[in-house]
Amino acid sequence: MLIMTAKVPKRKLTWGVAAAALLCCCAIALNFGHAVREVSASGLPSPKGVKSAQDRIDYLSAYGWQVSEEPIATQELLIPEEMDASYDEYLALQAQQGFDLKKYAGKRVKRYTYEVLNYPTGEKGVQANLLIRKNTVVGGEVLSPQLDGFLHGLAMP
Repeated sequence: MLIMTAKVPKRKLTWGVAAAALLCCCAIALNFGHAVREVSASGLPSPKGVKSAQDRIDYLSAYGWQVSEEPIATQELLIPEEMDASYDEYLALQAQQGFDLKKYAGKRVKRYTYEVLNYPTGEKGVQANLLIRKNTVVGGEVLSPQLDGFLHGLAMP
């Protein structure tokens, strides 16, 4: 049996431990950058940090929607500063989902429209809209653009 021993000076040992600790911290920090999108206590995805096309698709996927890879439309909209009674239903729909569009009155948002591929009734042409301002979802809905269509929140019916 062979036994080896080594005497390491404290100074070198301290630097080794510090380097190992720094390496672990860097690895943890990098791992957090690739973490899955946060989900709130209510089970809904966090509306913050929606920066890329993949983030938007992931956000809609968290509600159960399978959507087209590319948006079918992207528009910049101006939320009106003053909203009359014609906006009441739409504002109520957004408020039910936790979005307060009145907070963004007079501000510009981007609306991304995706084709929904898995609507429960099998209906074709259904669309999902996301309203985004500064990488934060501020509103959204699912709708049928048909003449006798429907409009509801992002939650799967």
